Amino acid sequence: MIRIAEPADIPEIHRMVRELAEYEKALDAARASEEQLAEALFGERPAAFAHIAETDEGEVAGFALWFLNFSTWTGVSGVYLEDLYVRPALRGAGHGKALLTELARICVERGYQRLEWAVLNWNTPSINFYRSLGAKPQDEWTVYRLTDEALASLGS
Repeated sequence: MIRIAEPADIPEIHRMVRELAEYEKALDAARASEEQLAEALFGERPAAFAHIAETDEGEVAGFALWFLNFSTWTGVSGVYLEDLYVRPALRGAGHGKALLTELARICVERGYQRLEWAVLNWNTPSINFYRSLGAKPQDEWTVYRLTDEALASLGS
């Protein structure tokens, strides 16, 4: 079952964000607090949205956290999937596909023309999964990021 996240889900979402960061070998970079996630998802001006995957028994299996982006080329919004995570013991049961299917449904329903995300180059199981759904890598683009001191330096 896929459902829209609720404020009561924040502690579980926070735990899964940390689990994902550990899987991606970057736990020290996962600095968001439960309060920050609550504000981002349920504050006065939400910056992101989340869906929860549950087992038939009601156990939280995973989540998708996403936000809107905009393409000047298509002239419409799209969805950027920031995090897709299914707990290791529950992988292979269709939860990840169900989460992506729900996001694709939202895109189609709202007229969005893109559903995009990034995947680590070494994450072969995820890459194979995404390709099995028809997703195509955007090999001609490289993501750049300013953070911490470099961001502060440029911004001041």
